[in-house]
Amino acid sequence: MKHEETAVFETHVVPRYLSFFGERVLHKMVAGKDARVCHVRCRTGYPDRELIEKLPNAHVHGVDSSSHAIELARAKALALVEGRAGIAFDYRVGETLPLPFPAGVFSHAFTLHAPSERAARRAVVEELVRLVAPRGQVLVAMPLRGSFLAVHDLLRECALKHEIDGLSAAVDAAAAARPSDESLARELEDAGLDKVSVDVRTRTLRFEGGRRFFEDPVTRLVLLPELHAELGPAADPIGPLDPFVYVRDAIDKYWSDATFELDVNVGVAAGRKR
Repeated sequence: MKHEETAVFETHVVPRYLSFFGERVLHKMVAGKDARVCHVRCRTGYPDRELIEKLPNAHVHGVDSSSHAIELARAKALALVEGRAGIAFDYRVGETLPLPFPAGVFSHAFTLHAPSERAARRAVVEELVRLVAPRGQVLVAMPLRGSFLAVHDLLRECALKHEIDGLSAAVDAAAAARPSDESLARELEDAGLDKVSVDVRTRTLRFEGGRRFFEDPVTRLVLLPELHAELGPAADPIGPLDPFVYVRDAIDKYWSDATFELDVNVGVAAGRKR
């Protein structure tokens, strides 16, 4: 994340999109005093304020690959701890697993937007399990299978009209790669968790046209980077044809008199370490 993007992320992406996941994680998080919490892929720290309300006297440790996001998280933390005893934040830049924390030292470990790619997600889940003590709680939030279907359908339409077989196959593979609630539960159980439960809620993002969709911070900073990563070179422009320009124009055409709605199946899986 670039320096100029961090404030945009905090101001627009957190309340409009990331809060879908943060609210459900907080709902499923087991309350307790003197908690030690690790937030993996923490971005700018959200849900930092809500977390210390849920867990009084918590010590919160966050890790993210973006130094700029961590810089903002630290600045927010200074304001949050002012005048409040027993609360501490420690934010670090890091990406390589295992993270620089000993095993079994946290009461809770969570991530708000786990990778859609299975191997990367497995690595994150296994790290969360490593970090918590026995009976500690792990929470994994992410968009589940069936999310972003409207965009997938428009990309498939582009592939069909222009006979781009590789794009159609890539879209199908990306959609199938997202776990269902049942398969996400199995992933956590396989990683060493008991009493796994999954909460699913459907939330809707709304955009006034194709241009607004692509200019929206949620799309620019979260959805498009993830789509490009999932689809790979299959979604690259072919001569004058750019599949994502096709999507933009199709939204303007099909939703010219209506709001473009994009459903997100918000999933939160939680379990206890054996």
